[in-house]
Amino acid sequence: LSFLYDNEKFGGDFPLNSWIICTEKMANRLNPAQKKIIVRDVQESVAKISNIFYRDYTEKEKMNFNVPVFGENCQIGNNVTIENGVTIGKNVKINHGAVVKINCIIGDGSIIGSNTVISNSILGENIYIGSNTSIGQRGFGFFLSKSNINIYHIGRVLLQSKVSIGSNCTIDRGSFSDTVIGENTYLDNLCHVAHNVEIGNNSAFAAMTGIAGSAKIGNHVLTGGQAGIAGHIKIGNNVHIAAKSGVFQSIDDGETVMGNPAVNKYKFIKNYKKIYGKK
Repeated sequence: LSFLYDNEKFGGDFPLNSWIICTEKMANRLNPAQKKIIVRDVQESVAKISNIFYRDYTEKEKMNFNVPVFGENCQIGNNVTIENGVTIGKNVKINHGAVVKINCIIGDGSIIGSNTVISNSILGENIYIGSNTSIGQRGFGFFLSKSNINIYHIGRVLLQSKVSIGSNCTIDRGSFSDTVIGENTYLDNLCHVAHNVEIGNNSAFAAMTGIAGSAKIGNHVLTGGQAGIAGHIKIGNNVHIAAKSGVFQSIDDGETVMGNPAVNKYKFIKNYKKIYGKK
């Protein structure tokens, strides 16, 4: 069972034994043999169905999971909460007031800052997370109406080895896929990564960068402070994005962009000189 919005692009047919939730408009674009559930509003239907199929564990159910498992030489601060089902590797340091929720995994050599909350997440080895950061909470997905319906998120956050996350950051769990941050990628303080975002390796995002849902970002990407990246677009490898830029369209490999809306830096500088002179 999957779903398609009217504005989505897709190539080729889907497996004919699968069902697609879609509107009548989208149904006309699909293979006539495709199994379809035709609805008036896809977002509303997905939100309702997600809450029929999925729910949080009850407190009684949580008690049935195994007690937390700790590797050697771990340091656990005061007032730390670690729920059942958690696995923590060797040489991990968890500072005061942190919370690690049910079924999370934290790899060897990782450091978790004070008052940070981790849920629905798998952390690789040698991860650094600053203080007051939230990882793995529900993303910003819902059907907007007089009585909003939240989409139940079932995805995780996957942080690969040597990722560094600053203080006061938020990384949302995926809705129906995972939110992924690749090896050796760094987020400064006060960054936000929305649901289903995928970020490659060896990238760095300066403070207050915001990445909207389902954006796909390549390797060796750099952003200046307060950059904004729209959802459902692709950023290639070796891309540089200047501070305070607003990126609304996909960017090819090797581009450097700036401005709002963000354009190639040489085009931006040329236009700037036309308007403001050569000062």
